[in-house]
Amino acid sequence: MLAEVLGCFAGRFGRVEPRRAAGQFVTGLLSELEVKTCWQLAEQAGHARPDAMQRLLYRAVWDADAVRD
Repeated sequence: MLAEVLGCFAGRFGRVEPRRAAGQFVTGLLSELEVKTCWQLAEQAGHARPDAMQRLLYRAVWDADAVRD
């Protein structure tokens, strides 16, 4: 089910890297982590640093309204 939801907004990203980061970000938000910062979400996704999550939120080009809808 989660893969279907992620697939619905995958086309809203111009590059594969933010698309992957968005999927990992959503998966982290839905996890049972007690604290959900970019560091914790990155660690949950298997990253050593939060750079991909931070780029998604601050630099990636995507239509946030279209993804939300």
